[in-house]
Amino acid sequence: KKENSERKYESTSTFDATGKYIYPGFIDPHCHVLGYGLGLPNAWLAGAKDWEEVVNRLVENQKQYFTEWVKGRGWNQNEWVVKQFPTNDLLNNAFPDKPVYIVRIDGHAAIANQKALEIAGITNETTISGGEIIKINGKPTGVLVDNAMELVRRCIPESTKEEKTKALINAQKNCFAVGLTGVHDAGLDTDEVFLVDSLHKSGSLKMRINAWLNPTKSNYETFVNKGVYQTDWLTVRSIKIYADGALGSRGALLLKPYSDDPKNSGIQVETTEKLDSVCKIANDAGYQVCTHCIGDAAVRLMIDIYSKYLDENNDKRWRIEHSQIVNPQDMPRYGKHNIIPSIQTTHATSDMDWADERLGDRIKYAYAYQELLQQNGWLPNGSDFPIEHINPLYGFYSGVARQHFNGEPKDGFQMENALTREQALRAMTIWAAKSAFEENIKGSLEVGKFADFVVLDFDLMNDSIKDVPQIKVQQTFVNGEKVYEINQ
Repeated sequence: KKENSERKYESTSTFDATGKYIYPGFIDPHCHVLGYGLGLPNAWLAGAKDWEEVVNRLVENQKQYFTEWVKGRGWNQNEWVVKQFPTNDLLNNAFPDKPVYIVRIDGHAAIANQKALEIAGITNETTISGGEIIKINGKPTGVLVDNAMELVRRCIPESTKEEKTKALINAQKNCFAVGLTGVHDAGLDTDEVFLVDSLHKSGSLKMRINAWLNPTKSNYETFVNKGVYQTDWLTVRSIKIYADGALGSRGALLLKPYSDDPKNSGIQVETTEKLDSVCKIANDAGYQVCTHCIGDAAVRLMIDIYSKYLDENNDKRWRIEHSQIVNPQDMPRYGKHNIIPSIQTTHATSDMDWADERLGDRIKYAYAYQELLQQNGWLPNGSDFPIEHINPLYGFYSGVARQHFNGEPKDGFQMENALTREQALRAMTIWAAKSAFEENIKGSLEVGKFADFVVLDFDLMNDSIKDVPQIKVQQTFVNGEKVYEINQ
């Protein structure tokens, strides 16, 4: 009651939500906020009905944003009538003299035009470990999977400090509009962490960021070897590594071959020795490890490595990001070693129309979020934006309803692994905070915690679940300061 609160507490400022619903500030525990911001001017290619539409969007985007390299993200051959990787012929016709590099929706494949391949020095003979250059009759098609992407990506001019600053500020604006007050940015370099810290200190960046480090020599020397770095706004205590690729581009590492590609079992993108060495460095420094694992073989590989460093009942909170396909024999090992499955429920609803083609009967062991949650009694749920939409309420909806926004499939997708509403809310608030050792300072509305909160005109626990995707955040507060209000 308002009257009781006023008798019990004193405050320099008060806020009346006028009967609306107040929730803890939403936290995305796995995303790419800098990458999202940098990509905002580029062509967005998701939802295209075919390859021709993708190329047309690039042409139109270039009329608005004329750039040295043509860049875009979001194409997904699984959305097209012909569900096959394209070739770069149309790109070569549209952009004969300008390099093109466009990334698949999952971030684990890209297609480059002939000009970009030439700049990168990719020929019929080029091969690479931990990746694949897709070829037809021995000739590159332009499609690059996992580590092969780097051959072209490293040729693209690095974004300037000014561009990265603008990207972070623009991303922050969009985050606040969907109720995000904190994010975990999954993989940053040393200069980028310093930039975030400086923008926090200047007051222009007001979103709390947990910065995961790429496993580089510079990051080890600057941060890891010196221990955890933490301010009220920035936490640096985690290293991000990759074990495999993604399911949509058939780079996820599987124990048995793909059902729709019997000669292929996916890609291990780093050697076992390299993955183990990073885990040792992190363990010695008291750092958390967060490893991308989509396929069941990748999950098993990393649990095998983790178990060398994680005694039973440890509180190191090492994470397996995505935990998308988990062999039943490996499921209890999460609980045994206190390994945190870090999930993205929107991946399930994005993939459910085609994932069974890749996995066959193994689909029943995929996107098993409720079973994963039971291993430790909690888990964090994020979006992995820009792979999925930035809105955390979409993740709430996907976790509970396990349907597309149109209500399909009617009975939901493998509903035995749906989350309850309370679990889904915890996974994007207090459990997201816990996954970064921050449950005592954020993630819930309690005395002594940061005043980060969101105002909705919707009861997430009781109002109709089908209406959740249409919810608009009314107001967002960080540290008690209003940083967003609808229609302002």
